[in-house]
Amino acid sequence: MTNILLQAAPQGGGSTMMMLLMMVAIFAIMYFFMIRPQQKKQKEIQKFQNQLAEGTQVVTGGGIYGTVKSVDMVKNTVDVKIAKDVVITVDKGYVFKDMANTPMQK
Repeated sequence: MTNILLQAAPQGGGSTMMMLLMMVAIFAIMYFFMIRPQQKKQKEIQKFQNQLAEGTQVVTGGGIYGTVKSVDMVKNTVDVKIAKDVVITVDKGYVFKDMANTPMQK
């Protein structure tokens, strides 16, 4: 009777391999649909911040719209004109492209 029970027990080797394959597939899907696009977007933002020039329309991280008046590469700051005779200094990492004043691309 003991021999019959041992012979009927299922083999677990295939399920471990299948589980490992599923985990790799899930990671690959997450990489291509979540991680990779976020990295591309971050690179575009970094490129824009490195190419800031006077007169560029920007939005600060706090949601303030303005125009770049000057860029200080030593202090890594940007002076942004937000109104007549009102200029604020913002860290360059918190300045983003103003999409509202950017022409629509087709």
